[in-house]
Amino acid sequence: MPESRCLLFSLWTALCIAGTGHVYPVMAQAEDSQSETATNYGADRPNILWITSEDNGVSWVSCYGGTNANTPAIDGLAEEGFRYTHCFDNAAVCAPTRSCWITGMYGISNGTQPMRSRNLIPHDQIKYYPDLLREAGYHTSNPGKTDYNIGGREDKACWDFKGEKGKLPYGWKYRKPGQPFFAVVNIQDSHESRAHGSVDNVTKDPAKMKLYSYHPDLPVVRKNYAKYAEAVERMDAKVGATIEALKQDGLYDDTIIVYNSDHGGVMARSKRFLYASGVHCPLVIRIPTKWKHLYPAAEPGTTVDRIVSFVDMPKTWLALADADIPEQFQGTVFLGDQMEPAPKYHLGFRERADERLDNVRMIRDERYAYHKNYMPYAPAGQHLAYLWKAPLTAAWEQHHREGKTNEITGRFFRPRVSEEFYDNQTDFDNVHNLIDAPEHQAKISELKKALREKQLELRDSGLMPEKMRERRAAANGITIYEMVRDENLYPLERYLDVADLALERDPAHLDTFVRGMSDEDEAIRWWSVVGLHLLGKPAMASTDVLRNGLSDESHEVRMMAAWTLVKLGEPDDALACLEQLLFEGTNNETMLHNVIDWMGEPALPLVKSYVDQGKTREGRYGISMFGRIAELNGW
Repeated sequence: MPESRCLLFSLWTALCIAGTGHVYPVMAQAEDSQSETATNYGADRPNILWITSEDNGVSWVSCYGGTNANTPAIDGLAEEGFRYTHCFDNAAVCAPTRSCWITGMYGISNGTQPMRSRNLIPHDQIKYYPDLLREAGYHTSNPGKTDYNIGGREDKACWDFKGEKGKLPYGWKYRKPGQPFFAVVNIQDSHESRAHGSVDNVTKDPAKMKLYSYHPDLPVVRKNYAKYAEAVERMDAKVGATIEALKQDGLYDDTIIVYNSDHGGVMARSKRFLYASGVHCPLVIRIPTKWKHLYPAAEPGTTVDRIVSFVDMPKTWLALADADIPEQFQGTVFLGDQMEPAPKYHLGFRERADERLDNVRMIRDERYAYHKNYMPYAPAGQHLAYLWKAPLTAAWEQHHREGKTNEITGRFFRPRVSEEFYDNQTDFDNVHNLIDAPEHQAKISELKKALREKQLELRDSGLMPEKMRERRAAANGITIYEMVRDENLYPLERYLDVADLALERDPAHLDTFVRGMSDEDEAIRWWSVVGLHLLGKPAMASTDVLRNGLSDESHEVRMMAAWTLVKLGEPDDALACLEQLLFEGTNNETMLHNVIDWMGEPALPLVKSYVDQGKTREGRYGISMFGRIAELNGW
């Protein structure tokens, strides 16, 4: 092995952290680990090494045209393998994404789409893909990040090698001799946290950074890009060292190597958002010559243009291992003897991230993307504590507050429209919304129809506020997964219909919303009050109905009715309702705090009273919403 590569491998193995904070000595070996050659393996099934990095989209990888960071290890893998050009994450943030990976199911189908919700699923019905690999005789390992966002089972329980102090993170070392392996190596060096902190001592040249068009060109923005580019290069070095470890053990020619990031990122408006910078991910796969019948294209070093969604990955790994694939798996096999026809569309979803509520669906083909914003009254750029730890985000917001942003750089901080449509071929940054362009109406109609069909197929659980669906499932003693498959408990078509009417903002639907406010189903009442809210002034005729909504059994309906009345110039009873919920208790505190923040100035006295009473200003990931409001107002 060349001296430089030996040094790289030694540095990585000496310092590698496999998600537990442990430092691993260079020479650590498992008792039953041994260097093996291809002759030790059965000839029928490949080993699989899955290398995942965190938070870097395609724009940060040089073989995808990125110029900010140099990624020679990933580029080298692409030269020997196949580079997929249309690989997309389904969820744009880690925990919902990893829920999708471990179950092979869309989070919206399980109720696991809100960040760190850890909702229960019926584990007797839904298996994790490592369970099935183990049943097929594979040794499985994942000593690093899990974050599966599912309750009722320990994340690590499905893996053979879970990580252990004093042991290397290369799980293949701990299998039985000759046993085929499936090993995950997760590399954290490109995680969002590496963009936090001071940007004063970057070594890369900020002037050479290529910025997304939605970011203002400020010195701190360029420095933050440079800081993160350095993190990406450290990640790439560990990709190279992991591959070198495989070679040292004589396994390179017996192992399919997969590299991809866990979603896009990482500068604000990428991670957590369904725009291209948040979901378009690198995917590179190297297949040894002995398995060339599995090649997805004529020869290594070429590209593959089919759509690959993250939900496809676990099903594909099972197919490569010739393992059992239960019907629960909702993806498409994209590689190997069992390869299925490429899907026509990719579906993405976004709901609560940390303390901030949102609800978006996106469906796209190779070129065009349609976005439906189910909470358009909330700006995309609402303050989120963890996101604001990057100096870029705070500087961008301050630039906007000073009135210095333009139509493109300022849109992030404004309320949204109900629908967006982008041509990703000419507008990767997704800054030119073509939803009203006459020449695209046929494609928009096609994608809207496909989205609805997919939501019905998956039983999209997001047509009800998060806490409302949790309450309904709990009241019936079942999981959200089971609840949304019961038409009596979750009439999805009806919810989709009324939600669509609400998002149209058409005064012709006023009477429908007024009638809906007295429906026995609180989810219909929710969408009806949202419809009235989005109508604005035409909803003045419904103020009596909205006042009745202030005493609705559903606290979510009360909150939205109160905000709507304030917007219509009827604040007294509305603010009293919110004050009661704030100080006497609510079953949806997260939504209450979000609504009060979205309301802005009219709700400031409530926040002032809250902090004056000594209520906490801290949240799970930093300053709370109310703490932030207090900070901005000097309280």
